[in-house]
Amino acid sequence: MSRSIKDIAGSVRALDPAASAAAAAHLDSLTKPPGSLGKLEALAVKLAGITGEMQPKFPGRGVVVMAADHGVCEEGISAFPAEVTPQMVLNFLSGGAAVNVLARQAGAEVMCVDVGVNAELEHPDLISRKVRFGTANMVSGPAMTREEAEAAIMAGVDIVEDAVSRGIRCFVTGEMGIGNTTASAALMSAFTGVSSLETVGRGTGINEERMRHKVLVVERALECNRPDPSDAIDTLAKVGGLEIAGLTGVILGAAANRCPVILDGFISGAAALAAERLAPESVNYMVASHVSQEQGHVHLLKALGLEPMLHLDMRLGEGTGGVLALHLVDAACRIMTEMATFESAGISSGNDQAGSSGESQI
Repeated sequence: MSRSIKDIAGSVRALDPAASAAAAAHLDSLTKPPGSLGKLEALAVKLAGITGEMQPKFPGRGVVVMAADHGVCEEGISAFPAEVTPQMVLNFLSGGAAVNVLARQAGAEVMCVDVGVNAELEHPDLISRKVRFGTANMVSGPAMTREEAEAAIMAGVDIVEDAVSRGIRCFVTGEMGIGNTTASAALMSAFTGVSSLETVGRGTGINEERMRHKVLVVERALECNRPDPSDAIDTLAKVGGLEIAGLTGVILGAAANRCPVILDGFISGAAALAAERLAPESVNYMVASHVSQEQGHVHLLKALGLEPMLHLDMRLGEGTGGVLALHLVDAACRIMTEMATFESAGISSGNDQAGSSGESQI
């Protein structure tokens, strides 16, 4: 590696305050009551601060779908067998998955990355960055070595930097890996101290009995490995997943290149927690697309200090919620570039009478 993760994390800078202020002032000059577009206005200001441009545009956007397998599936924590992971990777590559459909609608490129699938995969469109053939069972010991976690993180960084060189300036996090809600729950509990009773969700749709078992599996993994929450790489290595580490790198790489990164659901959120621990400023480059039905996700977003844009009762993953939020990114950008100002439209602004009762809370 020519650069270290520490170098990447250290290159993440604060948002541009001048661009944010200019965007906020422009929004207040538009033909509407101040703050009346709610989260769209907050998003427009954030995008300006991220890019350093008052009126950014993102014609190039990409969904990075990181795929890997999990040894913890040996514990029977999923309603689907591990063989589904490579099968779904081929579905992504053939364009038949939900994220492909929604990405086509949003004009986004889907980049499917094998960072740790437990199968030999070949396809001309597959980005092969396999670190190992799936993680080990974290109930019996670390899911991977520290070096493997670092390699997966750097794979995510490299994929972002290659995409940026091709003109992509907005990223969506996506994933595929049977068992990854278990690893994500373990990561969240390790990083935040929240009990596994609150971080473990139904994942692929498990029943109550298997849900109780899944909680115990997470508790056993944490007890066995004792991850250090102050060391994000140690925590990822011990109870994480290769695709989660890869997404951590995607987030860090996007932030280092001043690109917004649209988080999908619970697994993406676990990667975001790791990224925030490595580079606290990176959270300012994250946009929470939605809150999923995984019960831990709402608590995870609170830990990051992020407000979701959408609430659609989704729990698919793949990047589907993130891709839907691209339409809101486009809306925020078009408001900034196409909407008339009071002055240009010859409309009285009402600034003399405006008060807090006429403003939406952002």
